[in-house]
Formats: sequence, C-alpha cells, structure tokens
Amino acid sequence: MPRVVRSSLRKELFANPIDGLVSVLLISGVGAAGYGLIHWALTQAQWVVIQANSTLFAVGRYPIEQQWRLWLLVALVAAATGLSWGALRGLPQRDRPITAVWPRNDRIAAIVLVALCGWAPAALGLAWPIQARWWALTALLLVLRWLAGRYASRLRKVATLGLPLLWPLLYLVGMVLIGGGLGLVTVGANEWGGLLLTLIEASFAILLSAPLGVVLALGRRSSLPLLRWGSIAYIEFIRGAPLITLLFLGQNILGFLLPGGLAPDRIWRAAWILTFFSAAYLAEAVRAGLAAVPRGQLEAARSLGLNLPQALSRVVLPQALRIALPATVGQFISLLQDTTLLSLIGLLDLLGTARSVMANPLYLGKSAEVYLTLAVLFWCCCAALGLGSRALERRLNPPTLGP
Repeated sequence: MPRVVRSSLRKELFANPIDGLVSVLLISGVGAAGYGLIHWALTQAQWVVIQANSTLFAVGRYPIEQQWRLWLLVALVAAATGLSWGALRGLPQRDRPITAVWPRNDRIAAIVLVALCGWAPAALGLAWPIQARWWALTALLLVLRWLAGRYASRLRKVATLGLPLLWPLLYLVGMVLIGGGLGLVTVGANEWGGLLLTLIEASFAILLSAPLGVVLALGRRSSLPLLRWGSIAYIEFIRGAPLITLLFLGQNILGFLLPGGLAPDRIWRAAWILTFFSAAYLAEAVRAGLAAVPRGQLEAARSLGLNLPQALSRVVLPQALRIALPATVGQFISLLQDTTLLSLIGLLDLLGTARSVMANPLYLGKSAEVYLTLAVLFWCCCAALGLGSRALERRLNPPTLGP
C-alpha cells in the first residue's frame, strides 16, 4: 500500500485512541456481517428459485416466440451505450484535450463487465446459446466503446449532434419492438412483467416528468396569478398525497372519469401517475436551482436583446438545471425504487413477480434468495444512474480560472 494512502488512512481512522477504537469496532462489525452474508450465499442459500425463474424475473409472461425482439433491443442498447461511453471519453472538455481515452476507471469497468458476463449466465444455469449471446453483447459494447473513444475527436460534430438524438430515437424503437406495430405482432401490456415492466414504467416517468417539472417550476415563479396559483395547487396537492393512494385512485377512478375506450391500460395508468407524482417533486428541485441563479443573469440577457423565452432557455435554465442536477437524479432514483409499489395494485413488476414466485409451494422458505437478488438488481440500476449523474456533473462544472 502506498505511503500516502497509509498516512491518509491513519489520519482519518486512527487519529486518536477513541477514533481508533471506533474504527476497529466498525470494521470488525462490517467484516463479520460481510463474511456471514458471503458464507450464507455460497454454502447455504438455494439459488434454484432464481435459476428456474430467471426468464420470469426478466420479462414476465412475454411470449417466448417473440423474445427475439427483446434480444434485439438489448443489442441496440449495448451498442448505444458503447458509442455514448466512448464519445464522452473521446470528446474534448471545454477545449481541454483528453489525457487518456481509456482511463483506469474505464478499464476496471470493462473487467467487471467481462467478469459478470462470464459468471452470471453460468450461475443462472442458462443454456450455452444464451451465454454466447451475452458474450456477443459484451463484446459489442466494448468494441464500440473503443472505436467511439478513438475516433470521437475526429468526428466531433457528428458525435455532438448525434448523441442527444440517439437515446430518444432508441426509446421509440424499443417501444415498437416491445409492444409491436409496424409489421410486428402486437404483445399486450398485460404480458409484460418483471424487470422489463419496472424499467418501462421508470423510464417513461423519468422522460416525461423532467420537462413537466421544469414547466411547473417556471409556472410557480410566473407573474401571472392563474398560472402561478395553478402550479402551486398542483404541486402541493401531489406532494401532500402518498403515492400508493394516487396509484389506487388512478386505477379505480380514471376508468369512470373518461369515456369508454379512452381510459388507458392499467400499466399506462400507473405510468402516468408516476409521471405526475415525480414532476411535482422535480418542480421543487428546479425551483431551487432557479432561485440560486442570480437575478442579474436574466437582466443581463434581456439587456443583450434576448426576449424572455430566449433568456430563460439559453441563460437561466442551463445554470439552474446544472445546480438542480444532484437533486433531480436523486428523485429519479427514488422514482425507480417507488415502482415496487406497483405490485400492490396487481401489476407484475419485479417485486410483483417475486411475490408470485414465492407463492409457489415449491419455493416456500426461499424468500431471502429472492429479495437479495432484487436488492442487487435495484442497486445496479440506481448505481448506474448515480455514476452517470456524477460524470455529467463533472462535464457541466464551470472551468476554474487560474491565478
């Protein structure tokens, strides 16, 4: 261990006898708990419940003969992830050259991906053709990551203009692949389930609640009384009602309020409720960001000849959204976790699928294995959002001025 690291650990953990005692107790407790968990997972846990129901946890009752569409979608997501990852590393940051197109953290991430690809499919007992697909997807992601990182600086305009359009277009293509249409067999939303349904609900709510939250934040700061008080009433009503109550209202009342045939499917009712719920909280985060921007910024933009919409969109909002980014991503993570409430209204999301599996007499007493698997899946999704948020924050931070 380098001397600098040892010195830092000694200073942080063993600065005085009391700190040293507390550090030893905490490290011992965490180590004992970790050892107990690993020992249980390797020697006592019965993972057959996960192996036998891996497809059910992943896609629910999605028809087997149509699951090739989901594999195609995963391949497109892997390709888009590799291109975006490499382009973000390869593009210069504010006229500063990139010192390493493949830095140490990226090499560690690549090693972890390869290790997971080699271990997870085999641990789940998947057939060799499916394991080969996972290897091909991992290779596709890493190869495109390398190519994009190598040539992004040469194709800077293409990468800069293409990346913002890539993911919205991929989302639309993904919804067509999942639901059908354009020549594909229609797969009803009632057949979606598991991780697939959880990600669809969360991504739909995230994509739509973000612009709606910005509009509500601007409306709450508007000088027009009707717009301001309407935004305040909406935000305070949504924030004052529990999400589970709104979900039950949406499922039971929306069908009576809308004429026959116009009420959306149960899955999309839940998605809209999640969207409206998250938008109210995002509005407060954006409003805090707007309040943190000095008023002189708006006045300076107006003095340069920009009208109010131009000043807001080009000067004020970019600064406010950068300030509100940590709180916004925190709300997105909370929204992803809130999708577990969908099981209470009868939807077979990831938690609902787990409950249906544990109701099987064959798997009674194996709830610990199921819940640990769910915890790991949710942690991976939330960690991905957190890592993306931190990377975006570093790129959006204003450059520091030298002496």
